[in-house]
Amino acid sequence: MKKVEISKHKKFHVRTGDKVMVIAGNEKGKSGVVAKINRESQRVIIEGLNMVTKAVKPSNENPEGGFINKEAGIHISNVMLMDPKTGKATKVGRKLDEKTGKLVRYAKKSGEIIKTGN
Repeated sequence: MKKVEISKHKKFHVRTGDKVMVIAGNEKGKSGVVAKINRESQRVIIEGLNMVTKAVKPSNENPEGGFINKEAGIHISNVMLMDPKTGKATKVGRKLDEKTGKLVRYAKKSGEIIKTGN
């Protein structure tokens, strides 16, 4: 049996580019694609969800200043990965791939292997 190398970072159940569904909070039931993950605060930014209005001071790029709408972070425990086969929220498992000998993620509901960027 091959030895699996352990990363120094905590492994999360979602990665950048995954399609996820929000399971708690104001955006509950909505889905989107993970744009960014902040490992220190354990928050994810999902494209088009959890929009907040932010005041911006005048700068060279924006001489008038004003207000902009941008995505705010959602705690990683409040999102679930969407199953690539059924399109519903599912838990994520990890198993050893026989061909490559690496750990791969799979959807626990359907057993389908999850490719990054679904």
